[in-house]
Amino acid sequence: MSLLCLLPDEMSVARLPADAAIPAWATASPFFSITRTPDELSILCPAARVPAGVRAEAGWRCLQVAGPLDFGLVGVLAALLGPLQQAGISVFVLSTYDTDYVLVKKAQLSRTLHALRAAGHEIKEGSAKDAPSSA
Repeated sequence: MSLLCLLPDEMSVARLPADAAIPAWATASPFFSITRTPDELSILCPAARVPAGVRAEAGWRCLQVAGPLDFGLVGVLAALLGPLQQAGISVFVLSTYDTDYVLVKKAQLSRTLHALRAAGHEIKEGSAKDAPSSA
């Protein structure tokens, strides 16, 4: 099973027009993700960084899968999302070169941690940068 690290910040997912410039507030923290599609500019960052008036969904907590993960691994997300689906918990997922992040609404955090632990996953507080590799 996976080692997950519960990151400390409450996160927001903001939506800007597809042609919007990347705002400075979006990159003003150590953890952020920016995705541009033909339809939108989507920004994941700490909720405290999103200015008032920006269309955003706040209240997300982030679980980082300790990595780096090998690209050949199969079923990492399925092993995490299956128990959450069974518990009726909605997720927002972000994948990077090294690992995966599963975000859940803050109101569902306790149920999320219970479901993941019951499925055999280990959860620690803080960043996974010092955690042992799960690859």
